[in-house]
Amino acid sequence: MTRWFALHGIALTRAVKRLTHTPLGTLLSVLVVAIALVLPALGYVLADSVARLAQGLSGQPEISLFMEVGADKAKVAAVERALRSDKGVTGLRFVPRDEALKQLASGSGLGDVTRALGENPLPDAFIITPHSDAPAEFTRLAESFRKLPGVAHVQLDTEWVQRLAALVSLVHSAVGALAGLLGAALVIVTFNTIRLQILTQRHEIGVSLLLGATQQWVRRPFLWFGALQGALGGLAAWGLLLGILALMQGPATRLAESYGIPLELGGPDLLGVAVLIGFASLLGWLGAALSVRRHLHAAGERGDG
Repeated sequence: MTRWFALHGIALTRAVKRLTHTPLGTLLSVLVVAIALVLPALGYVLADSVARLAQGLSGQPEISLFMEVGADKAKVAAVERALRSDKGVTGLRFVPRDEALKQLASGSGLGDVTRALGENPLPDAFIITPHSDAPAEFTRLAESFRKLPGVAHVQLDTEWVQRLAALVSLVHSAVGALAGLLGAALVIVTFNTIRLQILTQRHEIGVSLLLGATQQWVRRPFLWFGALQGALGGLAAWGLLLGILALMQGPATRLAESYGIPLELGGPDLLGVAVLIGFASLLGWLGAALSVRRHLHAAGERGDG
């Protein structure tokens, strides 16, 4: 195991020397990787921010539960206890039938009509705020509430939630497809970079193989080079993303405040940054591995000749 670490340490040192030997070329390659990575990352951040903005414009989705007309206080109290004990409920407001009638009369201009009614036709109701705004959670809660004794009707405020979820899912799918295409482009860029390095060092590679160096010995520095170049590109992409979000924060905040909604364009957390850098490093390693597998043997033969 110690020998394995020592061999990879040597390969890592050689890869770092190759990166620093051509700083301009390394900088340009890192920027290509960063630009390709920052586009899908920015897409994901903006999609989530737009979803939060749309949710703020539409308000918190709710579930309306209507009791049977004439349900006694015992049934109403039992339903209220059941709702408050449900972990999927974060907010609960009871609307007595008399208050509902007053709201109908004052809010709709039907005061004369409501006064002409001999009896209040409206039931007691509960306005429920679920813990999650996922459509599946709304459906689960509604099915559970319909089974409660004394409940006549459960109305879901999920139409806009489903539309928003579908829109966000569509944007995420599009960004995912873009990320796949750009990821393939990064693999190709690294593939060609390693290919050029192998061609320029073909004589050195041929001599090393003649002197007894193994394929693994020759391969390791190129693999480390690809991984390091990808990791540097991921780190640069994170910096670019933060810079772009900082430039957009002011206009986005003013737009959100015009609707009375707080909005912050937050970048990825530490886990997101680690995933971004790790993904970029993996793409770099993959491109290097493919290039080494394709060109190393041929370069060794030419160097030998």
